[in-house]
Amino acid sequence: MNISYNWLKEYVDFDLTPDAVAAALTSIGLETGSVEEVQTVKGGLEGLVIGEVLTCEPHPNSDHMHITTVNLGQGEPVQIVCGAANVAAGQKVVVATLGTKLYDGDECFTIKKSKLRGVESNGMICAEDEIGIGTDHAGIIVLPETAVPGTLAKDYYNIKSDYVLEVDITPNRADACSHYGVARDLYAYLVQNGKPAALKKPSVEAFAVDNHDLDIRVTVENSEACPHYAGVTVKGVTVKESPEWLQNKLRIIGLRPINNVVDITNYIVHAFGQPLHCFDADRIKGGEVIVKTLPEGTPFTTLDGVERKLNGRDLMICNREEPMCIAGVFGGLDSGSTETTKDVFLESAYFHPTWVRKTARRHGLNTDASFRFERGVDPNATLYCLKLAALMVKELAGGTISSDIKDVCAAPARDFRVELSYGKVHALIGKEIPAETIKSIVTSLEMKIVGETAEGLTLDVPPYRVDVQRDCDVIEDILRIYGYNNVEIPTALKSSLTTKGECDKSNRLQNLVAEQLVGCGFNEILNNSLTRAAYYDGLESYSAKNLVMLMNPLSADLNAMRQTLLFGGLESITHNANRKNADLKFFEFGNCYYFNEEKRNPEKALAPYSEDYHLGLWITGKRVSNSWAHQDEDSSVYELKAYVENIFARLGLQMHDLVVGNLTDDIYAAALSVQTKGGKRLATFGVVTRKLLKAFDIDNEVYYADLNWKELMKAIRNVKVNYTEISKFPAVKRDLALLIDKKVQFAEIEKIAYETEKKLLKEVSLFDVYEGKNLEAGKKSYAVSFLLQDENATLNDKQIDKVMQKLIANLQNRLGAVLR
Repeated sequence: MNISYNWLKEYVDFDLTPDAVAAALTSIGLETGSVEEVQTVKGGLEGLVIGEVLTCEPHPNSDHMHITTVNLGQGEPVQIVCGAANVAAGQKVVVATLGTKLYDGDECFTIKKSKLRGVESNGMICAEDEIGIGTDHAGIIVLPETAVPGTLAKDYYNIKSDYVLEVDITPNRADACSHYGVARDLYAYLVQNGKPAALKKPSVEAFAVDNHDLDIRVTVENSEACPHYAGVTVKGVTVKESPEWLQNKLRIIGLRPINNVVDITNYIVHAFGQPLHCFDADRIKGGEVIVKTLPEGTPFTTLDGVERKLNGRDLMICNREEPMCIAGVFGGLDSGSTETTKDVFLESAYFHPTWVRKTARRHGLNTDASFRFERGVDPNATLYCLKLAALMVKELAGGTISSDIKDVCAAPARDFRVELSYGKVHALIGKEIPAETIKSIVTSLEMKIVGETAEGLTLDVPPYRVDVQRDCDVIEDILRIYGYNNVEIPTALKSSLTTKGECDKSNRLQNLVAEQLVGCGFNEILNNSLTRAAYYDGLESYSAKNLVMLMNPLSADLNAMRQTLLFGGLESITHNANRKNADLKFFEFGNCYYFNEEKRNPEKALAPYSEDYHLGLWITGKRVSNSWAHQDEDSSVYELKAYVENIFARLGLQMHDLVVGNLTDDIYAAALSVQTKGGKRLATFGVVTRKLLKAFDIDNEVYYADLNWKELMKAIRNVKVNYTEISKFPAVKRDLALLIDKKVQFAEIEKIAYETEKKLLKEVSLFDVYEGKNLEAGKKSYAVSFLLQDENATLNDKQIDKVMQKLIANLQNRLGAVLR
């Protein structure tokens, strides 16, 4: 949130520099990211002076330019070539001298000595839009006769510098979402640090009802959603441009001025954190404002021109005939004031935060009003801000206050009663703070001391501090104002000894595998555990009924916990592909979450919920591209298979000790699964279906592997990786060309081979596959290599032949293989 330094000084007296204010706010929990000097006009009109045109002659080489001499108030007059039609001798004008920087949006150009059609020009006589004080470009600015040559333009136009502090407001600090809210905290800081300070705000004692010519009734039908609603009318206003001081205040913090009435409501919300709405009173049909909900599906067109279908829990501000505004969120298309508005109805209310938050999320709306209402505005500021707004409308737009304040309050907001123990303060903070200091801090934070004993205080915390309702919350407030840096680091360090467990082993292996993957060209990604429930619609492998749904989702895109890492990776692929980066290798470690209705237990609320830790791999695009040494080559699922097998090898698992089989799954077009011999699934990998890729607008094939890290850790619990010297005895390789059925996979050959010879067989590999001419129908040829080695002796032909004959016999018997 942008906070104006000068605006802040209107509410609290201080002599700190902008940087010192930023440091002070950061130290008390309102982290200030940056401090930027700004002017009401970009560039601050530096280098611009008031000049007097002494002479004005036609340019000999142009039909529209003029050669002028201009008195700048000191030194010799300067010659300036001007192309404006309205330039004339005797005028007082604004001149950009040599070296002046002028701005056009984000563009900047510098005034230099130049020749225009052969005539030297030493400056520029300016129009309104050229210096940023207006939009007129019909001609140069002609000032009144009273303007004095040599006066700096920034002084003539009263251009003032200000500083904007970018304050990061955490969600719990609703009270600090305004200049006055920040001023309250700064005041407490100043008091604690012994600096003289006073907190103040504009008086509304001048508020008075002028007449009762425009009476609009207020009815609140839903007091749960709207505990407090107030309104007042102002009759005979003139909607026009705001005065310069108000426009400047809004521009400084990044808001665009609209008109005096709307600008007043924007001023109030940023000054005191209370959103207001100004209705055109003539459009309040029936002369009554009704706060209520409407039937499900009622159409309503908002200020942005979008027709929305209302939910039965959307609180609406209505007139007798129709809805006018979504309460606390967004106005209707015809709800606001325009240049033709003569009478206005000002609304100030306290809406229940939960109702506003859910409505804003349902409709995907996020406004300055909803931002504050859903966090909790000050319920006791409703009337003050309404009176201040009415007085400002009367002052800046004219008119008369033409009704009593219609104040509908279900129940006054009560302070939060908190019992504070000095002992607990000292225990939580880790330092004994004097009781007088504690009392000074809490009173400077507008907490009332209603009871005091030797052991502690009884406090009433104002209702705008929605985050301070317990003693530990008060202690947190005391500490941030006292100063975290004022709590000394103890001289004794307390620690406890622990031993490494399964979690430590898992973390170490995660780092090991991550380093291995990075070395293979992968990039690690970290996706949100929250995802779209719609991704799981129609899936069987990850059924929507097993989703862990959020009770209060931030949006429809983040309304469930993920069941698989797949969709987050596809989002990352889409993001990169849309930015011309389509050749990708990603990996991610993360939790996946499941809900099982069958396990629901009234005595154990968490029984139906579970989570698993997974490792996901994604490969897409080209394996090699734009290389001078290698032709372009697409990635393949076999490349992914190699990475998966290398991970298993790194963890100490041998593929021939596992069960690899085909997988039928609606997220894969073709896939394999890897299981332990006990049936626990360790991994799946394959080609992602075109249907899913189309949903993510991905053109290339995507190869995905899902490794269940928790099951992998169980599988290697008793695995020991042994290191031995390289054998001194040579290995022997034998090749077989096998004619087999097309349905037979290499994994089956590999499995039979390792079962046949467990001691001497070290490796089985496939180096050629042939299908086509000269083979029987339904057959294919596999060329398979077998590596044999004895660790203790050199193999002889008799031993090798015996192993090979045994292998051939088993392959023939179990697979019907025929030697070619």
